[in-house]
Amino acid sequence: MTIKSPAPQLTAYKSDCRDCPRLATFLDDVKIDYPEYFCKPVPPFGVKKPTLLIVGLAPGLHGANRTGRPFTGDYAGVLLYSTLHKFGFADRAASVSADDGMKLVDCRITNAVKCLPPQNKPETSEIRVCNQFLKAELAGTPRQTAILALGGIAHNAVLMASGLRPGAHKFGHAAKHQLANGHVLFDSYHCSRYNTNTRRLTESAFHDVFTAIRAHLNS
Repeated sequence: MTIKSPAPQLTAYKSDCRDCPRLATFLDDVKIDYPEYFCKPVPPFGVKKPTLLIVGLAPGLHGANRTGRPFTGDYAGVLLYSTLHKFGFADRAASVSADDGMKLVDCRITNAVKCLPPQNKPETSEIRVCNQFLKAELAGTPRQTAILALGGIAHNAVLMASGLRPGAHKFGHAAKHQLANGHVLFDSYHCSRYNTNTRRLTESAFHDVFTAIRAHLNS
């Protein structure tokens, strides 16, 4: 008789993860320069069973890596949180710190890569290693949940976590994809300072994506 070992338990977050040596070493170095910074894998933020799951790229040096909350403390979060508030997914329009009492409504925010990467550019191998956490996130998410990917890397990370090849659905701003697992994936350009300053992403274009998401959730 063969006894099978139990399958490893998926977890959406591991605070002491050091599975990517380059990222772990970089965080150690940043912690020396900025001892008051969070400098750990940044946990997801929001409700456990969301109707909207937002997937970003990775923590920013002086944003989530400093505060310990996704999209908090740098420019990228300004447009995101004001939009979440406008569309009823947040109880206030600005996220200031991890302990400011802000609450998300039927919404959760996570990242494709949980640790700050050098130059904000994770390597492909690091995205793959960290994908286990996003896979666990999706496994615990209701089928009717809408997913918003902010940028192409987040889009491909969602596909990977869903067991799909990168070319299964092409990234495109305001695109909508029905995934085989029942989730619906929406795409948007990332709300970074670069994209908004260059007008690649405008506030109205970002709001249009959320209008489509609200229409989908209300249908």
